[in-house]
Amino acid sequence: MIRTLLVANRGEIARRVFRTAALMGIRTVAVYSEGDRHMPHVAEADRAVALPGRDAAATYLDIEALLAAAVESGVDAVHPGYGFLSENAGFARAVIAAGLTWVGPPPEVIDAMGDKLAAKRLMEAAGVPVLPTWDPDGSAGDTIDFPVLVKATAGGGGKGMRVVSARDELPEAVAAARRESRAAFGDDRVFLERLVTSARHVEIQVLADDHGHTIHCFERECSIQRRHQKIIEEAPSPALAPDLRERMGSAAVAAARAVGYRSAGTVEFVLEPDGHFWFLEVNTRLQVEHPVTEAVTGLDLVREQLRIADGEPISVSPPDLAMVGHAIEVRLYAEDPANGFLPATGTLVDFRPAPAPAVRWDSGVETGSQVGVEFDPMLAKVISHAPTRAEAAGRLALALERSCIRGVRTNRDFLVNVLRSPEFLAGDTTTDFIGRVGPALDRSPSAGDRSLAATAACLALRHLSRLSTPVLRSLPAGWRNSVMPAERVELRSGESDLVVEYRSGRDGEVEFAIGDWSAVVTGAAAVATRAAGAGNGNRLDVFFEAEGQAHRFDVVVHGSRVYAQGPAGDLAFEVLPRFPAPAGAVPEGGLVAPMPGRVLTVDVESGQAVETGRLLMVIEAMKMEHRVTAPYDGRVAEIRAGAGDQVSGGDLLVVLEAAEGSAS
Repeated sequence: MIRTLLVANRGEIARRVFRTAALMGIRTVAVYSEGDRHMPHVAEADRAVALPGRDAAATYLDIEALLAAAVESGVDAVHPGYGFLSENAGFARAVIAAGLTWVGPPPEVIDAMGDKLAAKRLMEAAGVPVLPTWDPDGSAGDTIDFPVLVKATAGGGGKGMRVVSARDELPEAVAAARRESRAAFGDDRVFLERLVTSARHVEIQVLADDHGHTIHCFERECSIQRRHQKIIEEAPSPALAPDLRERMGSAAVAAARAVGYRSAGTVEFVLEPDGHFWFLEVNTRLQVEHPVTEAVTGLDLVREQLRIADGEPISVSPPDLAMVGHAIEVRLYAEDPANGFLPATGTLVDFRPAPAPAVRWDSGVETGSQVGVEFDPMLAKVISHAPTRAEAAGRLALALERSCIRGVRTNRDFLVNVLRSPEFLAGDTTTDFIGRVGPALDRSPSAGDRSLAATAACLALRHLSRLSTPVLRSLPAGWRNSVMPAERVELRSGESDLVVEYRSGRDGEVEFAIGDWSAVVTGAAAVATRAAGAGNGNRLDVFFEAEGQAHRFDVVVHGSRVYAQGPAGDLAFEVLPRFPAPAGAVPEGGLVAPMPGRVLTVDVESGQAVETGRLLMVIEAMKMEHRVTAPYDGRVAEIRAGAGDQVSGGDLLVVLEAAEGSAS
């Protein structure tokens, strides 16, 4: 019987497993790297063990250290979470050899399904439809049916995956996929698979125990993706009629039985518009998107995992299972959708999910958490469950809008735009959704919304300034004993600069002028409710009336940054200094790093002539690669970074001289 459980993972999934374990009366043990010692999952376990090593990501891949932590803390079982070593058969064998219970499928199954090509052969033998594949070494000759996907044999999560439309693109795509796969999984094997366009990504949740029971718990649709990685998942799929659901569920059960599966797992399929579906892979672990299945079925999938590992049967049978309502999950990432969805880094100066509407937040961060380049940039999974799909989408969009997430660039506004798009609400969700539909990548506030948020920001700054004054603190803010020019603040919001002028009048009135917008603000009050977090500035509730309406904003002031959250969403402002210091300018033709990371390769030499689109450098961050290419024809005048160098976002990489007649 499992009495103490170690979770060999971090962040959100560790907290998720701890939650269920506690409900089952099981003590929990966390592990952590040096940089994670203050993360929430460490504090929430009954005990936490530090892992050795300076490389943050590598510490969670150290099997010997993880087993030492398990033995030291006297656990009975190990849960791998997802990612890291969750699909590593060697780790599963090591746990079992140490006399501990492995919460997952048998190592032999992990081995068989970890090799995607071997898995496809097994599925084909079991009668499950599979897509054609080719070896990338050229042995396929002219038989390859383009377009194809280059896929990592041991991969997942979109890593080691490239779309190839023509034969001449193949060598570079294969090389990049091999590098990325080696970095993410320690295995650089790849293969080619026919690319199905305008398809849906549908997966079936399966459960299997040691008592001969193998069942499916219906489907999840995960079609909306960027960089081949899911960002929105839902159950049920809007595309599955009952007969198709039954056929896909039966195929998933057949696949699980064919490999002797045990525990919770997922069988993934690609679904074509004509109803044909094809096997993709078996994920031998808990999926990131498992909460939508839990929401519609009422199951706790972690509980089922722990029961099965303990030798107990699955707690439900197919006749007992039904889907109630509709559930949607979004993955909230620290990333910049407008910049190719590149990861973002920084400190969360404020992280407060909205109290209403009620949705489920599975998060590994809190106010004050650092978001670096070492790990996947997911901040939270947010899940709504409602009687209808439209209600679930609306509830989730509103909960995201109302939440305070400050200090790090996120995809929050992009997710809201998708959830409210007519195409999403109509169920028109295919894997090419983002490129085909083109939802807005960011929020575009109106001039009025921006002016009101700027007004709230200035009222907060005015209040804090008054609190910090050493003399005559009892005088009203802005009081003068003579006629003086209006107070002036310059704010930057995105690419826009706002000049705010305001003058205090009688009876607490404040006259504001921002460009063409002006208003007399009455009843202004700014209440500093508390510090936003350790060293993270001040949070204020700001109230005022303007243009016949009452307004309320949640404002955080952190250094020169001011964040103002109102009914239309959140806006960030930079308070520009009155006398700005001269900044180092990027030279003409300078190309800068789009994100923090490590230079993986330098593919040109100084003095080399290059054409538009020529690969110059490859930067790696969070196990993903970003290509720096020539924006125009020219000559490489200077190379400022070498292979292996760590760079920050905005660092100068290459100086490119434009060729005569080329647009620079």
